[in-house]
Amino acid sequence: MDYRQIPAMMLADAPGLDFLNSLATPVDEPVDWISDGEGLLAWLDQAGFVPRAALEGIRNRSTTAELDDVAARARELREWFREFVHKRKGRPLVAKDLRELEPLNQLLEQDQQHGEIVTHAEGGVTRFEVRAQRRWQSPESLLMPIAEAFARLVCDEDFTYVKACEGPACTLMFADHTRGHARRWCSMAICGNRAKVAAHRARLKEQLNG
Repeated sequence: MDYRQIPAMMLADAPGLDFLNSLATPVDEPVDWISDGEGLLAWLDQAGFVPRAALEGIRNRSTTAELDDVAARARELREWFREFVHKRKGRPLVAKDLRELEPLNQLLEQDQQHGEIVTHAEGGVTRFEVRAQRRWQSPESLLMPIAEAFARLVCDEDFTYVKACEGPACTLMFADHTRGHARRWCSMAICGNRAKVAAHRARLKEQLNG
């Protein structure tokens, strides 16, 4: 299925998991929203990972082959981190898990960020703050916000509540921020509704057979 036919799914309540969910099966066929360079640009735009002006600048300065190459690297990063998350979801991370994150740290070392003092109005009062700005100089820089989202997932989320959707054919994951941590589905409108329909049909069949 063409990723351009359906919006990317932002259901995880954690940007790092949303990127893992850029490969999913929302209906019947798998969809990879970053199957090529244009797909990567579109996903980063929709997710708000990269300013639109920066995306346009990189598109204008890059060849199709260069964008496709960085999309391939993004897919490799996604599948490597997916394995890390799948192995550890449902339990807290421990110190030894850091060893397997070395590839992520090596990528983060390449990031080109600098601090910048900016102002914003808050309640009619001007506030000053230091904001991180990233230099978007090459297609490879598009990997940096992905790496940062993965790092924030590791550091900010309790992996005890990182879950996989219980839908039989669903591959989506999410961070369960609900009260009581009772979330079971990527979305009630998708897999939750399918489960309700399946349960209803099962009850009807049982009644008929009984």
